[in-house]
Amino acid sequence: MRKCLTAAGLVMALGAGSVACAAEKESEERTFVGADEVCGDVFAGPLAEMVEKATGDKLFFAKSPKGMERVVADLKEGYESGRPWAVGDALCDLSPKGAKQTDRGGVKFTMYAPEDVEDEGLPAGQEFYTMGVQSTVGRSNAALYFECVTPQLQGSGKTPLRIHGGFGRGESDAPDSREYRNLNMTLLHAVSLKLVKELDCQNNGGLPKTPVLTPK
Repeated sequence: MRKCLTAAGLVMALGAGSVACAAEKESEERTFVGADEVCGDVFAGPLAEMVEKATGDKLFFAKSPKGMERVVADLKEGYESGRPWAVGDALCDLSPKGAKQTDRGGVKFTMYAPEDVEDEGLPAGQEFYTMGVQSTVGRSNAALYFECVTPQLQGSGKTPLRIHGGFGRGESDAPDSREYRNLNMTLLHAVSLKLVKELDCQNNGGLPKTPVLTPK
């Protein structure tokens, strides 16, 4: 692997080598960005501050801005396959600067099977909310199930596209309080509204314009 400045390089091309190293260092620094840029404009505006509050971090490893494109394409492909569920894709990964490999959160959307929303017991620490077809929230996560009828998918008027969104904030010192649980759901709801707009879902996929943060 080439190093920026070798002993020979100091003698032969100090100026050029220094410029090259400065450019490389600047490039490396730019791989970490704020919440408003981490995955394009997914968390632009007030959502960026919410991400910082939920995660306790301000800088994240830069990710491709094409997460929304991938999610839309994968959900459509999953629906058109005729299968009852599909793995979908990550809309945005949140990997904080200086964090451990396990410390990552983000938002992912999949196509869920009908039986996935049966009102059965939840894992310890999780609770149902009333929004969407089904919604749940925990200390560090939130899940939202909703249905999309769209002219982009033939047959969705009879059999809607079933979408499951999940948000995880990764490792955080934030307390397990109603305020922070609501914050998890608020972030997921806001990004879900962006997805239903891209899919042209009728009636916003049944989601309200403002999040309903009511425990069931």
